[in-house]
Amino acid sequence: MVKDMTDYFVGEKQESMLFILAACMAIGLAVWLWTQGHRLRFMALPLVVVALLQLVVGVTIFARTEAQVAHLSTQLSLSPTEFKQAETERMQTVMANFKVYKTVELLLLVLGAGLIAFFSKWDAATAIGIGLVLQAGFTQALDLFAQARGESYLRALTGIAA
Repeated sequence: MVKDMTDYFVGEKQESMLFILAACMAIGLAVWLWTQGHRLRFMALPLVVVALLQLVVGVTIFARTEAQVAHLSTQLSLSPTEFKQAETERMQTVMANFKVYKTVELLLLVLGAGLIAFFSKWDAATAIGIGLVLQAGFTQALDLFAQARGESYLRALTGIAA
């Protein structure tokens, strides 16, 4: 179980760094587009809004992971039954939240694609659409990896003998 837990949290920490990196790149691109007066400067709006969310998620996960692993490792060694119950409940909530995240990301992808397809004559609409598609697509891709990692960890948790 220790290996499953370690693998899960190492993946979470690595992915949090990707969120932070992507957010910084998106903000950098947004600043460049806006300051240059680029015709797609309105792409900065969805880039920055989603980047701020990515930063919050990335920094939060990165900052708490070490302490969380230490606490869970102690709990696993001292009280495996409590560990299994609490961590299984937490992971079930995490997994349920992925349905919400994926729905929102899919809606943003569809909205972005719709803006690009149906309002292509307006630079602002096209730019916002491109920004939505880029950010929602990237976030969805990372969430698919996180969900798969979470499912594997949850299976390991449910396999612990009571």
